[in-house]
Amino acid sequence: MSERPRFSILMPTHNRADVVGFAIKSVLAQTEPSFELLIVGDGCTDDTANVVAVCADPRIRWFDLPKAPHFGYANRNFALREARGELVAFAAHDDLLFPDHLARLSARLEETGAEWVYSRPLWVSPDGVVMPLCGNLKNADELARFLQAENFIPASCIVHTRACLEKYGYWREDLAEAADWELWRRIIEGGSCENFAYDAVPTTLHFKANWRKRLDPAVTSLVALAKASNWWPQALRLRIDPGGPEQAVFSQRLHDAASGWVEEVRRAVVTVVERLAWEHTMHGLGERDRAREEAAILASLLRQRDAEIAELTDLIGTLGDHATALRMPLSPPAEFREQLYLQVNPDVAEAVQNGEVQSGFEHWLRHGRREHRPLRP
Repeated sequence: MSERPRFSILMPTHNRADVVGFAIKSVLAQTEPSFELLIVGDGCTDDTANVVAVCADPRIRWFDLPKAPHFGYANRNFALREARGELVAFAAHDDLLFPDHLARLSARLEETGAEWVYSRPLWVSPDGVVMPLCGNLKNADELARFLQAENFIPASCIVHTRACLEKYGYWREDLAEAADWELWRRIIEGGSCENFAYDAVPTTLHFKANWRKRLDPAVTSLVALAKASNWWPQALRLRIDPGGPEQAVFSQRLHDAASGWVEEVRRAVVTVVERLAWEHTMHGLGERDRAREEAAILASLLRQRDAEIAELTDLIGTLGDHATALRMPLSPPAEFREQLYLQVNPDVAEAVQNGEVQSGFEHWLRHGRREHRPLRP
């Protein structure tokens, strides 16, 4: 291979002869033909070497290396240091690339001037449900979560310039896991978080690794939603043949040119994302309406309670008046004179005139003593 390829595609593998052939086939079917495929065997003891040999394409470079520590990051670096392409892509041995994966992401790099680009992730459950995930790193909060908390972008979704390896470094070989995430963060932060781009169109299928015990919780929730809903698009739900890897079914659909399945998938992804956004919006509106209803009910209860408290206050006052009257003598003290009392208490005189109380004496019995009313000028 004398001419320098545009892409170097890194495919590390360890004992997945059952699926690596499907991954290789998806790379060889790329509409962008200028690439070298660096298949890095990390201490493979199964039939992987024969699977690679059967593929027989001059663009394939097979590195049959002894097992390196952890996930074989040292072996990946060995191959990358021999890479000749100006762009680097990553293809997991159990994932599948759509035919225009390299073409789309390289075009996105060119139009944005970015160093690192990724496409929308599509996760595939073992029972054949395809789930689109949303993660736009151009949003500050999503970028912060990616840089600080968790990786939600499969490596197969990513393409970066070859120069990134010289500028920001290679894969950390001393990490037990997640060296891909550590490298992506180093590239993004090294470029002041301004050197990356996003393509919202999916270009890969990401399958659960055989060493994982379970799917990511977010993916598990989407699988449950897909199975429970009657609107989940059929293109995102394939039947898996018993006994065979799910990659076999998806590879067959992917390479059936007459089916137009890739475009069906992309339209279906838009449907799912819009439907999830609609349900979230309706849920939010429902919460708002419920909050309004609850506020109205609470205000009504408060008004009713205020009225009850006012009524109870009046009742207590009346009972107090009666109790005071019962304790009062039926005749006024010797110094009490009706006219003098009304004269010195004009408000009582007005109340008598208006018929609110019968006499100054009645007022004195009810309120006078308690209010320390004067009996004479």
